[in-house]
Amino acid sequence: MKEMFDQLSADCSKLTTKSYSTSFSFGIYFLGKELRQPIYSIYGFVRLADEIVDSFHNYDKKYLLEKFKQDTFEAIELGISLNPVLNSFQKVVNEYAIDPKLIHLFLKSMEMDLNDQLYTPALYNEYILGSAEVVGLMCLKVFTKGDEVDYQRLKPFAMKLGSAFQKVNFLRDVKADHQSLNRNYFPNVNLAAFCDNQKREIEKEIEAEFVEALIGIKMLPSVARNGVYLSYIYYKKLFFKIKGLSAERIMEERIRISNRHKIGLMFDSMIRHKLNVI
Repeated sequence: MKEMFDQLSADCSKLTTKSYSTSFSFGIYFLGKELRQPIYSIYGFVRLADEIVDSFHNYDKKYLLEKFKQDTFEAIELGISLNPVLNSFQKVVNEYAIDPKLIHLFLKSMEMDLNDQLYTPALYNEYILGSAEVVGLMCLKVFTKGDEVDYQRLKPFAMKLGSAFQKVNFLRDVKADHQSLNRNYFPNVNLAAFCDNQKREIEKEIEAEFVEALIGIKMLPSVARNGVYLSYIYYKKLFFKIKGLSAERIMEERIRISNRHKIGLMFDSMIRHKLNVI
């Protein structure tokens, strides 16, 4: 029965999420039960594409990403894929009427990672739109359950949250991106001479986006609010940890939040949500 394969597919997406990201796994766990699997399915899809461009160095990444793209849209059209993660993803796309343009924008940003790029401000914004903001919009489609009015109302805030998360990721991963992948997403920044003034300018952008994003989080349906807020406070904690360090220091090591600390943030988020003080 296809129901059995669909369940296997859902389990694969969930396992993919838990294997690659304890942070998002914590956040998803605190969503309403009916929202968890669709978000696992979106994250599983995003993670596979990201791994192609970031990890499969001994393979033809361009071919693999193009094949993944073809398989994705074929799965959506047919309503099935033998790739369990894509089968899980297509089910969510079709059930929640996720706009294919969002998927195209995401995959375009992944394609940008295949080649060395000198990022101008315009390309920087384009990359963030595709790699992060549209992922937030895919999730928002699930959170609003087809209510187009709610979706449009919350759309700009979801985009700000995705952008803030991605820029924090850029700072967290700046050492690996520069040294291992030869990437520099920040326009007009020479990472070989990355300085505190440049870092502070990036941090100002992130802080402003966190402020705007929180407005939207407070407006989310209650079944989505706690899980999204938990991800928000995790990323904000990571951001402030990075902010407290020098540019030289983050070029030397990847900054992390321990799992023990994440659990503490989880309980703090639960209490704040119950007291309605987020």
